[in-house]
Amino acid sequence: MTTSLSIVWADPARASAFDRWLADMAHQHDLQTGSLRLASADASFRRYFRIDAGAAAGLGAASRIIMDAPPAQEDCQPFVRVAGLMLQAGLNAPRVLAWDQSLGFMLLSDLGNQTMLDLIAPPAAVDAIAQPSAAHTELYLDAVDALVRWQLASRPGVLPPYDDALLSRELALFPDWYVAQHRGLALDGGLLDKLNAMFTQIKASNLQSLGGARVYVHRDFMPRNLMVSNAAGESGSSAVAVGAFHTAGLKETAPDPSKFRPQDRLRRTAGGAAPSGGSAPHAVGSVGVLDFQDAVYGPISYDIASLMRDAFLTWEEDFVLDISVRYWQKARKAGLPVGDDFGEFYRAVEWMGLQRHLKVLGIFARLTLRDGKPKYLADTPRFIKYARNTAARYRQLGPLMVLLDQIEGNETRVGYTF
Repeated sequence: MTTSLSIVWADPARASAFDRWLADMAHQHDLQTGSLRLASADASFRRYFRIDAGAAAGLGAASRIIMDAPPAQEDCQPFVRVAGLMLQAGLNAPRVLAWDQSLGFMLLSDLGNQTMLDLIAPPAAVDAIAQPSAAHTELYLDAVDALVRWQLASRPGVLPPYDDALLSRELALFPDWYVAQHRGLALDGGLLDKLNAMFTQIKASNLQSLGGARVYVHRDFMPRNLMVSNAAGESGSSAVAVGAFHTAGLKETAPDPSKFRPQDRLRRTAGGAAPSGGSAPHAVGSVGVLDFQDAVYGPISYDIASLMRDAFLTWEEDFVLDISVRYWQKARKAGLPVGDDFGEFYRAVEWMGLQRHLKVLGIFARLTLRDGKPKYLADTPRFIKYARNTAARYRQLGPLMVLLDQIEGNETRVGYTF
């Protein structure tokens, strides 16, 4: 047996198949089978192992990642296709070194074990507001550079469309799983009609805003899925540098919203300059990108919304606005279709984010109730707050705010911004 005793297999036959596959991979890629250990598991049926590699393995890394994705539950073809697209775009993504499609085992380059979320070290309380430092700003600007590079590579007809049908399926997760299954509430005909009317508005806004601009969409572009590593896939080198920067006693900075001007937000707060003219973002390798297998071709507002309205930490509003406008500036200069009016762009981001918040509430409830993964449900108050705050800012979303308060048992207070 080559499988580590710390790794549990529910199916002995699959464990035996893995042992045979790993023995072959160890011979071909100079892997040290005794070093196999669990790296992570996610919200799907996939899980990941880490294994040490000898000098003959190449790529400059001391370890490799193995994906275990049972074919009956997981289709790895989208992962392989999107990984190739990201590498072609110059992003730091895992390289597929070997893949047994029939068994669902894959050998990948290792981008390290330090995520952006690890470095940020967000407050544990779900209602806590994270305070940004200069180091956090640098991390997010690196993520923005990677996002712009990814979007610049976009071509129609390559990835599945993020269309009305997909938006509808995602929004339906909220009443079906969060409201009915988790909250145990039955929406009567009138309430359900109001909710569906809100969904129609949200979908129309997301599909038509910014002239219907479409790009490649990661769909989970957030710190938990962004690795701090270098372009060669070596674990830890860049993470050490950023970690040292973060602990160097730098003072936190927050913009003054009363002095908000997009042109003043372009320069980095801690060295370096934003790209000028039509130049591309800076060199590949600052941020490693994972969990991209669900990528689609859809609204340009989606990924910046998921980056700034994170599932696992909440930033103060000034920081969200600051990074959003820096992204908008870089995207405009790179020729991406984000429009000439930041206010219009930010409205599109907020409405796209609202769709995501409602979808995630349904997904987190389903993960708990159907898949037996209750840890995700602890973050649902964060998304309720995101959704309610957005609904409270726009008069057209007033009925949704009332519905959310009815579902959560809160008193509605009206004070629209737009």
